[in-house]
Amino acid sequence: MTAVSIVTSPPATAGRDRAVDLVRALCIIGVVTLHALMVGVTVSAAGPSFVNASDGSWWIVPLSWVFQVMPLFFVIGGFSGATALRRMRARGEDAAAFVGGRIRRLLLPAAVTIGTAGALLAVLSSAGVPASLVELAGWRYAQPLWFLGVFLLCQALLPVMLKNHDRAPLRTLAVLVAAAVAVDVVRAVTGIDAIGFVDLLFVWLALQQIGFFLADGSIDRIPVRARVVIAIVAVALLAAAFGARVYSPDLIANINPPTTALVLVGVAHTAVFSLVRGRIARFAERPLPAAVTRFVSARAMTIYLWHMPVLLALAGISALVAMATGIALPAPGGAEWWLSRPIWLAAALGGTALVAIRLTRFESMPVPPLSGSAGRLAVSVLVGVTAVALLLVVGTSPGTAVVSVALLLASLRMSTRPAPAPGFVVHA
Repeated sequence: MTAVSIVTSPPATAGRDRAVDLVRALCIIGVVTLHALMVGVTVSAAGPSFVNASDGSWWIVPLSWVFQVMPLFFVIGGFSGATALRRMRARGEDAAAFVGGRIRRLLLPAAVTIGTAGALLAVLSSAGVPASLVELAGWRYAQPLWFLGVFLLCQALLPVMLKNHDRAPLRTLAVLVAAAVAVDVVRAVTGIDAIGFVDLLFVWLALQQIGFFLADGSIDRIPVRARVVIAIVAVALLAAAFGARVYSPDLIANINPPTTALVLVGVAHTAVFSLVRGRIARFAERPLPAAVTRFVSARAMTIYLWHMPVLLALAGISALVAMATGIALPAPGGAEWWLSRPIWLAAALGGTALVAIRLTRFESMPVPPLSGSAGRLAVSVLVGVTAVALLLVVGTSPGTAVVSVALLLASLRMSTRPAPAPGFVVHA
């Protein structure tokens, strides 16, 4: 295990937390990097095809231990959400304003992205691209969207879960973890993997709940030595579970469907983060890390939503160049393929950044007056989640994209306060 410098971290404050912001930015960059490494393209006599370069590859296991950052991202989401909600309440705003704001920030850029993806797929079909390739591109595009639906649901439930945390923090977390473990047990006993998708709720809510402990300073009050032990024990339990073949050592495989192994990853990451938080905060003040943090933080959802279309476009361009020039593309996982990865990653990160610069306005648009009705917001969230689930289950096509965008726009409409009916005056 690599030695780390242990520094007592400062408690959370009402202002921006530089360490949290930098780590969140790095998590997003890590996701884009991982997906870029997983996207492969091959050209055969039958034509080009998109492949998962990590399928059957040995390197995905150690790489997943570095780039499986989603547990930490949800922990940070819990921290940021709890901090934001408490700040809003101090200004006299309520939980409905928080949930409505989250719906707006997540679903408006998603509607633009999904609509564009559907239009591009329609153009490809009209241009004579084989239907199987268009279908595969739509399927690859939709895969990362699981995060959008799950994160929306977790953030919508955050006010209720934060209230439970304030009343009974340990018991609430224990119930969520126990439920996640129970789902894993039932899945293992029955052999029905689909049962594991129930943990889309319990695993990610448990990780968000850990973020509440970070937000209220509870983790910072744990002695340094105890936090070191917690991190070591979490990693040891993971290793034991892998050795006993309870969970796959490929942490990416543990995300679809999610398993309790991700909770252990989140515990280990959170413990280590709390130990080096002070040092990260000081590093985040330097010009380059500060610039990266500002850039990514202002465009986080745009980057996440658009990185896969950028990757698929780069893969398509690579295939067209290979077919036009007769130059063979390196086989995924081979020496030539790895030597070409720095250029590929530079193109992926640079292309995503350029697109994000152009399209971030949809993420940063002012939020209109929000609905004060809990029931209306609940329906809005369910409609938004349904729009994402449609693409995940059926796949993205021009038709499903149209339906999904319609549902997203309906969700956004329900999250805003209806205008007064003509002839009526609303008095303050």
